[in-house]
Amino acid sequence: MNERLLVLVRHGQSEWNLKNLFTGWKDPDLTEKGVAEAKEAGRKLKAQGLTFDIAFTSALTRAQHTLDLALAEMGQTGLPITRNLALNERDYGDLSGLNKDDARAKWGEEQVHAWRRSYDVPPPGGESLKDTLARTLPYFVQEILPCVLRGERTLVAAHGNSLRALIMVLEKLTPEGILARELATGVPVIYRLNADATVASKLDLAG
Repeated sequence: MNERLLVLVRHGQSEWNLKNLFTGWKDPDLTEKGVAEAKEAGRKLKAQGLTFDIAFTSALTRAQHTLDLALAEMGQTGLPITRNLALNERDYGDLSGLNKDDARAKWGEEQVHAWRRSYDVPPPGGESLKDTLARTLPYFVQEILPCVLRGERTLVAAHGNSLRALIMVLEKLTPEGILARELATGVPVIYRLNADATVASKLDLAG
């Protein structure tokens, strides 16, 4: 029987992560640390003896670069890769490009915290986590999950919030549960699924 393998990895540290800026759909590349994290993700996956048949990533450079570096470390550079903005990071709207401390000075600690950490309160001109879920989940269900259930070993390199949308469904988390879920940059999470798309096992390669 084919293995129903799904691996999720958040992109390595980006230039704007380093500068403490809201990034969203803006398109900075990886820092040197981010490049190292992406390569390390590939090494960790290779050490697990994993190979992939197909990969998905967002329309943003930092996720694409992470995927390319990880696959290169694994010797899997010829893989079919699908890029789609459905997997993009949450759109932070008017906050995009702002330093998080400057945003707090402008709108207040409480308001910025609500935008960052509530489930359904969007920042001005942007998306809430609920909005991001509404964009990402249909793509996962229609395009990614069928590959996994067919036995195609699938790697997804994307972003903290778009991956939270997938994790929320896979792990049956509540809105409160997904808000509390942190995803480290460049750390693969390995899922093996049952035939009904429930999770048979999960392995987080942090550390």
